[in-house]
Amino acid sequence: MRESLFETLVGLAVVAVAAVFLVFSLQQGSSAAPSDSYSLSANFSRVDGVSQGSDVRLAGVKVGVVTKVALDPETYQAVVSFSVPSDVRIPDDSTAQIASDGLLGGAYLSLIVGGSFDYLEPGGRVEFTRGSLDLLSVLSQFAPSGASSGPAASPPAPATGEGGAAGADQ
Repeated sequence: MRESLFETLVGLAVVAVAAVFLVFSLQQGSSAAPSDSYSLSANFSRVDGVSQGSDVRLAGVKVGVVTKVALDPETYQAVVSFSVPSDVRIPDDSTAQIASDGLLGGAYLSLIVGGSFDYLEPGGRVEFTRGSLDLLSVLSQFAPSGASSGPAASPPAPATGEGGAAGADQ
């Protein structure tokens, strides 16, 4: 009887912890724009990893959410629509860039505030953008391309003492 009571209490504790995690994830994972916000958009050449519900951050602080990602069939650029709270005014010379939380982290839209005294109106578009960086293509530029090229293919030069430290033979 004592063992079954213990197992029942452990089971209830597991269910309670799961319920707490569920409530927390539902509160944090809301991708709906707040009612007191306005929409902006930006065009990018690449938006790898950004999708509806991704964060919009300003100075590293989450200030909004991506509401839509679509392709412009005329320019072949990605159009990212996002919302920010009404009390966050974005200067019209600001930059939007796709950033990442690290090698394994998720992508988000980062806003870099400009110095203009004119602000984007609701429905406006951020003119200056920087798309996402394809890390694999950057790394492939530094990798050796063949077995016969690069320093790994040739044997090291023998140490002859020539060109050594000044005054070493004296």
